Amino acid sequence: MSYVRILVHAVFSTKNREPMLSIGHKNKLCEHILEETRKKSIRLLEINGYVDHLHCLISLGPTQCIADIMQSIKGESAHWFNNRSGLERHQKLAWQDDYFAVSVSESHAEQVRSYIQRQEQHHQHTTYYEEAERLAEKYGFTPDSVG
Repeated sequence: MSYVRILVHAVFSTKNREPMLSIGHKNKLCEHILEETRKKSIRLLEINGYVDHLHCLISLGPTQCIADIMQSIKGESAHWFNNRSGLERHQKLAWQDDYFAVSVSESHAEQVRSYIQRQEQHHQHTTYYEEAERLAEKYGFTPDSVG
């Protein structure tokens, strides 16, 4: 048996950063994503976001890759939201093709969890674009690549 502990902080935004996720929509969507990832043996340790994006803390399994996990989360969640969620909305949810993902050391895992949990408070003072610019600068990405 392989023992693996690779933590990844992933962020992805709605198409064109449309503010589609009211608090109620976002909470139901996060609950659904948690349920679906459990069924697929994806270890999603934390999920939260704001009106135009979501953050996830993921623990990769020995045979998992982040591209497959992100495709699974984004594709299934948009399909559910648009077809079976029972939530009233004015447009269909679509995610940007790109996403941001970086490794997280075990010593910073709780700090990242807390950051993800506080998204609503965080975005009272910071836009997603400002957050994306900060993450891009911190990790050496171009702002366009962060979604």
